[in-house]
Amino acid sequence: MATRQFHLSWFLSQGYGPKTWRGNWPGSDVARWMMPDLFLDLARGLERACFDYVIIEDSSMVPYTFRGSHDTYLRYAASTPKLDPAVLVSYLAQGTTHLGLIPTLSVTEYPPFLLARLVNSLDHVTEGRIGWNCVTSSNDGAAQNYGHLQQPPHDERYDLADEFADLVTKLWDAWEPDAVVLDRGAPMFADGSKVRAVNHAGKYFRCRGPLNAPRSPQGRPPICQAGGSPRGQEFAARWADTIITDAGSVEAMKAYRAGVRRRAAAAGRDPDTIKVLFLAYPLVDTTTEAAHERRRLLREDANRHLDMQLSTMSRLTNIDFSQFDPDEPLPELFTEGHQSSLAKWIGKTPRDVAASQSAKMGIDFTGTIDHVAGMMQEVMEEVGGDGFLFFNTYFDRRYIMEVCDGLVPELQRRGLTRTRYAHKRLKDNLLEF
Repeated sequence: MATRQFHLSWFLSQGYGPKTWRGNWPGSDVARWMMPDLFLDLARGLERACFDYVIIEDSSMVPYTFRGSHDTYLRYAASTPKLDPAVLVSYLAQGTTHLGLIPTLSVTEYPPFLLARLVNSLDHVTEGRIGWNCVTSSNDGAAQNYGHLQQPPHDERYDLADEFADLVTKLWDAWEPDAVVLDRGAPMFADGSKVRAVNHAGKYFRCRGPLNAPRSPQGRPPICQAGGSPRGQEFAARWADTIITDAGSVEAMKAYRAGVRRRAAAAGRDPDTIKVLFLAYPLVDTTTEAAHERRRLLREDANRHLDMQLSTMSRLTNIDFSQFDPDEPLPELFTEGHQSSLAKWIGKTPRDVAASQSAKMGIDFTGTIDHVAGMMQEVMEEVGGDGFLFFNTYFDRRYIMEVCDGLVPELQRRGLTRTRYAHKRLKDNLLEF
């Protein structure tokens, strides 16, 4: 039986921000973190290894939830500062030719027309390599930066996102594929009968349309989503072309993927067109001992800087975790923030949660290249698909090479991941297998 291939992508955790400034391999340009150089090195490595896409996380605030202050976040460069991911995309596009590029753009921070136009423009200039990571911002501080008092309640944010995605896709479809004629003799640049106004008037948005730009190469660029809560999964099953999630075990991965596919079928979609990618933080070295020592040092650093981990938990949930004893189990808590994250933490101590956060949760892919590749093969064979979303929040150039020129070539040797791109466009590469 032929080996079934799986997809690889990269999650640029903590977005377009400083990465290696506190690490053991910082590089020579720590003060120039805002330059795209490190990220270009990453993108070229990912393309060399034939990854489907890189997704650029984002948020647009200096957090302040932990201890009611922004000091801890700024001390560690945790969740701040961040530059705009759409700007980084324009640089990565020039440095690559096949890699998919997916900026995070929030439905509670962009007007639909502006977002539709931006993604359409990026898709044109990359000849069809753009996606949209559709998120619903959860922190009230970000809402206040955009002139609102607070974010809508959790489930209502997805009601808003449903209407937003509906309007954006209508705008993308407003120009028919053959609307641009380019007949100089007639003359006719575009056929007006094939360009339609949208005239959307909904509960949350109004927009006349159409976009003032032709249909982009992919028409509807792929939508990426990270639905964890039941309402989030329902949204993802309706709109997403690729879903990113974390799962602590093979059983949890199978259950999540089955749930997505069941919801997609109920929404009238072909489940095979939705690629579910599971977060993974592989740590490889030339010996098992060396890899485990590096993992141990990461855990040791996390324990030494518990406040950094707790501040991230506070930002995600809008709950100040400094109020709890780090060694007492967490009580039942409610949040309008990341409900799926909080649900996994209830009953555990903040210290244990912080340790699991620092270890990146999920399955522990630590060891030699051969060992980790074998683990990934076994996991994907059991889960059934669709691939992994690698990440390392504070990666360095050494890590790029270990993954792209060490681990992935072993996956390719085993026939598990592609060795060349079959298509020019992101959507087509996602649907290749």
